Amino acid sequence: MHDHVTPAEAPDEPLAGGLKQRHLTMLGLGGVIGAGLFVGSGAGIAVAGPGIVLSYLIAGALAMSVMRMLGEMSAAMPASGAFSVHAERALGRWAGFSVGWLYWFLLVVVLAVEATGAAQIAHGWVPGVPQWAWVLLFMVVFTATNLAAVKNFGEFEFWFATLKVVAIVAFLVLGALAVCGLLPDTDPVGLTHLTGDGGFLPRGWQGVVSGVLAVVFAFGGLEVVTIAAAESEDPVRSVARAVRSAVFRILFFYVGSMLVIVTVLPWTAQQAGISPYVTVLDSIGIPSAGQIMNIVVFVALLSALNANLYGSSRMVFSLAERGEAPRALLAVDGGVPRRAVLASVAFGFVSVLLNLEWPDTVFLYMLNSVGAVLLFVWALIAASQLRLRRRLEAEAPERLVLKMWAFPYLTWAALAAMAVVFGLMLTDDTARPQLLWSTGATAVVLAVAGVRELRARRG
Repeated sequence: MHDHVTPAEAPDEPLAGGLKQRHLTMLGLGGVIGAGLFVGSGAGIAVAGPGIVLSYLIAGALAMSVMRMLGEMSAAMPASGAFSVHAERALGRWAGFSVGWLYWFLLVVVLAVEATGAAQIAHGWVPGVPQWAWVLLFMVVFTATNLAAVKNFGEFEFWFATLKVVAIVAFLVLGALAVCGLLPDTDPVGLTHLTGDGGFLPRGWQGVVSGVLAVVFAFGGLEVVTIAAAESEDPVRSVARAVRSAVFRILFFYVGSMLVIVTVLPWTAQQAGISPYVTVLDSIGIPSAGQIMNIVVFVALLSALNANLYGSSRMVFSLAERGEAPRALLAVDGGVPRRAVLASVAFGFVSVLLNLEWPDTVFLYMLNSVGAVLLFVWALIAASQLRLRRRLEAEAPERLVLKMWAFPYLTWAALAAMAVVFGLMLTDDTARPQLLWSTGATAVVLAVAGVRELRARRG
């Protein structure tokens, strides 16, 4: 086993500190408000009915706990590899290597889905331009953004996230007015739809549980803010503030949106493939609601694409810093890890090509293999926090500026909840293939980590 790095020996960060507090706060919010909320929430409503509100509360509580653990460790030890660095310090090199590469793989595969989704929308607006040309354009634009100074990335994300937040707030206000019957030509609906169409839990608790499985992965993306914190002017205070504000606002946006959707309309009114937001806006008579939401989803996809390119490049750069990725990726130019950006983009391009060429075969297997990886990453974050918190309390208690709630009970509860989600995925026919492929991908990375550990010991 190699020597542990004590918290006090945290290495200096060679990347430029160009991110401001407002950038980080919006990154924390924007990273999570993606197409999963605007489009994917329909699948959750279909299986849970109004009970989807509880599904989001449960999944959200789990995501918030993970975010808080991450915030605690990142405020105590800011690093551009965030939880990969924490895992290495807490559990050993194998953990840092595994969690870093798994997360990198997750981001560059998901990137393809976002690029393709945005291209489909753009192709609908301008049918003369083929879908692949749009993908190419987006990839080129965001590669350029990420190769430029980090504050440009921060500025891009700030405005993208602002638009998404404004859209959700407007939706919540319109929804509340519709429920009270304060919009022209509407009658107050009150709470009839919440309980009238088969009750609040039309599919029972089983539906709520299926809803959790449908929505828990929509919370992925929270982690990027802790990666970005290392490049802010005051990492410790910035990450603490960003985490605190993100936690409650996200819960408010997600749970609030679902409450509006299942209160304004019967849950059975949602149609597969159509955003529940569009269905609601149409029903309360907002003109061209479909187009408005299309623009918001388009922005959400591009914003996620931008954030994932950023997160993946910083993660692979951090791996290279610790000798867990090729040293060639360490070149920093103007405070930006250019080669790490290009390596991540290159793999992103490959994923996009696979997605355009074989969406139902090769790419589907890749997507399945990262489907449940987020849970493995979260589990390693929780395990790291359990060990690092004890060490920080003993060696550098003054670094604990943001603390995990109800430690260690809530951390253990979060780990138990993840284990339950794993178990449920095994018994769920649609989720099982994802879990098995993801377990396979994780096993491969762990095997490589194990071999490297053995070689290091012998060497």
